[in-house]
Amino acid sequence: MFKDLIWPALMDSHNPDMIPIFSIGEEQNAEDKKKPIPESLPILALKNTVLFPDVIIPITVGRTRSVAAVNEAFESHKLIAVFSQKDINEEVPSEEGLYKVGTVAKIVKVLKMPDGTTTAILQGQQRIKLINLAQAEPFMLGHVETFPISKANSVEFKATISSIKDMAKKIISLSPSIPSEATVMLENIKSDSFLLNFISSNMNISKDDKQQILEITDIVKKADVIIKKVNDELQMVEVKGQIESKVRGDIERQQRDYFLNQQLKTIQEELGQNPHTEQLNELELRAKDKKWPEYAAKHFEKQITKTKRINPQIAEYSVMMNYLELMLDLPWDTYTEDNFDLSKVKDVLDKDHYGLKDVKERILEHLAVLKLKGDMKAPIVLLVGPPGVGKTSLGKSIAKALNRKFIRMSLGGLHDESEIRGHRKTYIGAMPGRILQSIKKSQSSNPVFILDEIDKVGKDFRGDPSSALLEVLDPEQNSTFYDNYLELDYDLSKVMFIATANSLNTIQTALLDRMEVIEIGGYSQEEKVEIAKKHLLPKQLKAHGLKSSDVKLSKKALSKLIKEYTRESGVRSLDRELAGVMRNIAKKKAMNEKYDASLTEEDIVDILGPYKFPPDSFAKINNSGVAIGLAWTRVGGDILFIESSISNGKGKLTLTGNLGDVMKESATTALSFAKANASKLGIDPKAFEEKDIHIHVPQGAIPKDGPSAGITMLSAIVSAFKSKKIKNGIAMSGEITLRGKVLPVGGIKEKVLAAKRSGIKTIILCKMNEKDVKQIDATFIKDMQFIFVENMNEVLENVGLI
Repeated sequence: MFKDLIWPALMDSHNPDMIPIFSIGEEQNAEDKKKPIPESLPILALKNTVLFPDVIIPITVGRTRSVAAVNEAFESHKLIAVFSQKDINEEVPSEEGLYKVGTVAKIVKVLKMPDGTTTAILQGQQRIKLINLAQAEPFMLGHVETFPISKANSVEFKATISSIKDMAKKIISLSPSIPSEATVMLENIKSDSFLLNFISSNMNISKDDKQQILEITDIVKKADVIIKKVNDELQMVEVKGQIESKVRGDIERQQRDYFLNQQLKTIQEELGQNPHTEQLNELELRAKDKKWPEYAAKHFEKQITKTKRINPQIAEYSVMMNYLELMLDLPWDTYTEDNFDLSKVKDVLDKDHYGLKDVKERILEHLAVLKLKGDMKAPIVLLVGPPGVGKTSLGKSIAKALNRKFIRMSLGGLHDESEIRGHRKTYIGAMPGRILQSIKKSQSSNPVFILDEIDKVGKDFRGDPSSALLEVLDPEQNSTFYDNYLELDYDLSKVMFIATANSLNTIQTALLDRMEVIEIGGYSQEEKVEIAKKHLLPKQLKAHGLKSSDVKLSKKALSKLIKEYTRESGVRSLDRELAGVMRNIAKKKAMNEKYDASLTEEDIVDILGPYKFPPDSFAKINNSGVAIGLAWTRVGGDILFIESSISNGKGKLTLTGNLGDVMKESATTALSFAKANASKLGIDPKAFEEKDIHIHVPQGAIPKDGPSAGITMLSAIVSAFKSKKIKNGIAMSGEITLRGKVLPVGGIKEKVLAAKRSGIKTIILCKMNEKDVKQIDATFIKDMQFIFVENMNEVLENVGLI
């Protein structure tokens, strides 16, 4: 509104801006209005605006007919009819090209401008209507008649006028380019019709909208139309003001920050304290003292030179600074000194871990060669075994024994290849891979690096981390390990990588080929007792604030706790159960209750409740068709009863007990061997056609699979068909073939220890498993007898079936 008090040109042929002139008032124009208007008046056609009654505007006149009309009117009665033309591009408008409603204006003054143009100052007086055009040349002359507007004095009308005036004032206050004097101008207008004409003339609306307002005869209706237009303009001004304020605030903040930064930079330069220069100088000083390969030093120099040319305000500068700091933080040629006192290393390993002879021997062998040769590449060892046997803690113990830094990186659930190789530094939030991050944290290039749970690495659309590990775990390649973020080769050949896994089945073949596999079997009961006495008990006493004199566990009490409250290959559950015992004692001590520090088997039951696992014992076999097998599980070994029964039928074989495909195939193979060798085994061949056989393995809720029950199933089948019992106290494990050969199986240590726990003294195994039995500590199996066989006939002879 008020167009910043500079209206668009209200000109005849050109478009220069003009300065508005405020009318003295309708009252002083009243005398001129009383004078009669001639029936014929010269006509002035306006292109860009509409003249309202009582409003004074200057008009620059350019067209020939318009100049002639102004001169004629000024020289006679000084009255001229002003009409707006419909098409602004029409240079010579016809009668049809003019709006029918216009304003009769008094020519206040005619000015000859220096550029030769004529400017007429017009004051609107009354509305008129064009009846017809009397002449077109040399100027337009038309017959006109007055076209008065109605009057109103109602409360609603007065309220509307007041609202229009208030909104107009608000528009002026929100528009910084409109002078505040415009508010005073509005206050001085007393006539309602003049106020409406003045606001209509100055509103920021189109010429056609103004013409429609001029043509309205009812002043109340006119006020309603104007208030809507003013309200629309007010909303537009408010939104525009909000946008401009926000933009202005952002620009001012940016300019303020820029000027402050420039001032700060100038001050710091005057004082010689530019922080960015100081940071770069500090990095250069660190680089001079850094021990690293020549190619890394050259690359650093190139990158820091590039960083100096970058504006510190842009994002790339911080990316480059992070990269340079990483290069300096990495321990390129920094190595810890190994402890070559092999006796001391052996003592540390023995002190921290009971058993694990093979692993300890391999570490000592590596150190011995390193001591003699000095530059041997570190071995890459894979420790495979059930949970809780100490694979991860062994890595920590090895680092302690070798006097090396220790790093543990869990690979469980890892899916993204960039976790190993890193991201390219062009990406937002890019980081080096976890291998280099861990090396940087350890500040040593020859730590003991545990890759935990390597069998649980995932694979999806983001890449295959197992394939990325191929380079890390290959001694021939890891001397030039390439990280995407670092973009340089890094030597990992001195790092001692130790991977751990629970199973070999899910490890990629190429990855498995690069590692030296060392299997860690489950602990025997005797080993668990020793581990509890030497490691777990002191640890739990310390964790619960107790002294060694507060709790004393006898060997029998520990054995009962292990047998009846845990069922595992490792010692995690044993550790938890011991913690339960310690909490009970700690509560009694804190409450000053009396208790016996020497705990017995009965005390274990009182503290932990009834047993969680029934003691293993084999029931004496009283029926034919029953044989005892040995099974390996994730929590250690177990004994397995194979039951078979014969019934009248047509030779059908039924298998129950939640058996896997391999175990079902073993049963089918055993039955086929028995049919093929029926005469040799003393069985009527017709029995296989006239009898159905049902083989069942108890504990049907537990899935069972594997080939190791083959000889047990054959023994049960032969026993059932011959109605002859198998000798008591014998367990067996081995795979069979259709030729009757007995093949070796795995998990021998766990199976043997399970048999011992159950009180079984005699075990039948394949001849090729003899080497596995020799690896078991002789003190654990001194009372047991092992029978090693090569074919099924030997098995059947030893169980008393042939």
